[in-house]
Amino acid sequence: MAKWKCSVCGYIYDEAREEVPFAELPDDWTCPVCGAPKSAFNLIEGAGEREVAEGEFAGTVADQIVAQLAAYGVRYVYGIPGDSNLPLVDAMRRSKNVDFVLVRHEETAAFMASARYKIFNEIGVCLSIAGPGTTNLITGLMDAATDRSPVLALLGQVTEVRLGSEAFQEVDQLALYHPFTVYAETISAPARAANVVNTAVKKAYAEHGVAALSLPTDVLAAAAAGGILTGDRHVFGGRVAPTEESLRAVADVIARAKRPLVFAGWGARFAGADVVALAERIGAFVATTSRAKGVVPETHELAVGVMGSIGAPCAARAAQASDLLIILGSGFRQRNLVPGVPAVQVDWNGARIGKTFEVEAGAVGDVREALPRLLDLVPAKDMDEDFQKAVRGYRDEHMRDVAALRDEKTRPVHPGFVVSWLNELIPKDAVVTVDVGDHTYWFYKMFVADGQRTYLSANMASMAFALPAALAASLHERSRPTFCVTGDGGFGMLMADFTTAVREKLPIKVILFNDRRLKNIVKEQTIAGFPRYGVEFPNPDFAEYAASAGGLGVRVDDPDDFAPAVKKALKEKSRPSLIEVIVDPAAMAAPAGVALAAEKGSKK
Repeated sequence: MAKWKCSVCGYIYDEAREEVPFAELPDDWTCPVCGAPKSAFNLIEGAGEREVAEGEFAGTVADQIVAQLAAYGVRYVYGIPGDSNLPLVDAMRRSKNVDFVLVRHEETAAFMASARYKIFNEIGVCLSIAGPGTTNLITGLMDAATDRSPVLALLGQVTEVRLGSEAFQEVDQLALYHPFTVYAETISAPARAANVVNTAVKKAYAEHGVAALSLPTDVLAAAAAGGILTGDRHVFGGRVAPTEESLRAVADVIARAKRPLVFAGWGARFAGADVVALAERIGAFVATTSRAKGVVPETHELAVGVMGSIGAPCAARAAQASDLLIILGSGFRQRNLVPGVPAVQVDWNGARIGKTFEVEAGAVGDVREALPRLLDLVPAKDMDEDFQKAVRGYRDEHMRDVAALRDEKTRPVHPGFVVSWLNELIPKDAVVTVDVGDHTYWFYKMFVADGQRTYLSANMASMAFALPAALAASLHERSRPTFCVTGDGGFGMLMADFTTAVREKLPIKVILFNDRRLKNIVKEQTIAGFPRYGVEFPNPDFAEYAASAGGLGVRVDDPDDFAPAVKKALKEKSRPSLIEVIVDPAAMAAPAGVALAAEKGSKK
């Protein structure tokens, strides 16, 4: 028995249910929903009663795609259902291995998919309908593309027979996605499904990027052809090992250095112990990129924190006092901080070594493969005493500044006070997702990671990343504490998805800095000499919103209430919490005098 779909309203004529073959309906029969003529219906070729050969998949193409994803270890697909992807959503409903997670906005779905890889090192998958769903995914997918997170985007599309006819909600998905994806293809026939999905996943992993599949609805509903390709026989990864010659060249340069500093990036995120071992062996301090914050415990005596625009000044001063930078797993955009210091570099991507600056020696390979061998090649040596004294002085000064902020009990609350207390309140095994704004500077400068792992939208620096990332983290690892550090600007963009945390019973803890403005833009306007303009919000009561959605909501305007509020949130095990802190809009993580200037010259 066949199914026929109205091309006007989407009504399905099911011959099994109606008990009359479509072909036997009178010529003047019309769609019972929208009145379209019989000629407006397209045949949907279902699995039906066809005989399935050995090794073939018995089901629809949508069922096959879901089974194929399960074979790669995919557990969740994030997105929004609609007419053009309903066969796929229903296949997930019936699947025992893959669950569909409904979100409020496709941007959330894409951010969740990007965060899935950042946090768990596994491909993330998001789903949209045709038209606006396709376009809404793009911001989150650009985060994945620029931060090199393997993601698969499944794009519902109008029926294959109507492609190119300017049909309702049709956009040229491949043309739209080609500029930022490593693979974009249409599954135009059932026989292509398994191989195209397999290629998309392989490409996403191999090239560390976004793969997108355009999925016409009629093809999704058609009978599958072929079988399932298992991940263990088709998707392979591995770590590239650097050559012995290149490592020896790097080791020789290190051996000559008297004041080396190790700079660890995202590529070193799984090699924290070896990074510390190298620093201890050669008498070096360790700084990290913002993405790698927490890879090395910042309580370690050799750690100097994050180096860069949102980092701690002591890290930059330590680098400037060094005579060699050992760059591990980073493209090193911070070169302008230390223009005259020689460098060696190890990275899996050879194009990033010496990309915008000269290196004394470079090795192409995974940091995890390079460091154990490098440890055997470099001679052990003590730290230069003057270097040690100077850098520890910088570090001690910074730690005194962090500690002093705990006593900054002003009203409105000082943002540095919040971060200083988070050092005491966030459990050491927590995941911390961080949004973009002035609070980002306070967090990366003042939070001392001691076991916690931090995540942000790094290269795209997109607002609204933190909440979706926290959802992804908690959904996949519910027992691990998950904190979302955000501002009123970023949270306000996707705040509706706090209800997703409520529905899924995710005990995330949202720390929201409410200063009623885009304070980082205020800072930028001030530094550029512009008056404050177009940056202020009439905010709701975010705590009341959280409570009305079914979570815990606490509003803090007294510094003494902050720690008790966070401790209360930590007791919540099956619902999200939001701690809204009314912070001082004039307290900015910027040079002295900027806050005062920012309060002048605004348009009334």
